[in-house]
Amino acid sequence: MKYYLIAGEASGDLHGAGLMREIKKIDAEAEFRFWGGDLMEAEGGTQVNHYKDRSYMGFIEIITHLPQVFANISKCKKDIELFAPDKVVFIDYAGFNMRIAPFAKEKGFETHFFISPKIWAWNVKRVEKIKKYIDRMYTIFPFEVDFYKKYGYEKAYYVGNPLKDHINAFKINPDFKAQHNLDDRPIVSILAGSRNQEIESILPIMLSVCTYYPEYQFVIAAAPSYTPEYYKK
Repeated sequence: MKYYLIAGEASGDLHGAGLMREIKKIDAEAEFRFWGGDLMEAEGGTQVNHYKDRSYMGFIEIITHLPQVFANISKCKKDIELFAPDKVVFIDYAGFNMRIAPFAKEKGFETHFFISPKIWAWNVKRVEKIKKYIDRMYTIFPFEVDFYKKYGYEKAYYVGNPLKDHINAFKINPDFKAQHNLDDRPIVSILAGSRNQEIESILPIMLSVCTYYPEYQFVIAAAPSYTPEYYKK
């Protein structure tokens, strides 16, 4: 089968890569075309666009990049139609994906959404759009299935949380401290996100705290799409 996957941000790339691995186990002939990142690319297929080129957040930044946002939406629609997949798989990234979903459905493509948008928290009315344009919704929280049933959507399925798989697969690097010139003080990890705007606005505030806690050492969990030089500045 042919699969067209759309993910945004580092987390979407991570979960998308895991999804691709599982698909290949049950479909040896799987052909992938996707919007994602390095992890999805490592699983094979053709990458159309890297998430680092679409990492906008906040009203102001989105407004200033509207021409590129609309260009990406148009590009994605045309590319889906040319590829003619058996299934279009949306991976989180609701702001973009729910603009593509009506097009994909109206063109007759089968639509699947992996990792439900958190509409139960910020916009319950979006259920109507999901009922209309999404053939199957895969949730990572059990209560989301009941939430959708409450609003008359019977095609939501709980598939477990992929974060648990990543935690279980994680292996501690015994040489981590030596490799990064760390001492025996407790380590505090700083997670400033994966988008340029959030890193540049949040990371300086986080780092300003470090000097007040000399008994700890702080380590930045860097997004894979940015170089060490980017963080050093």
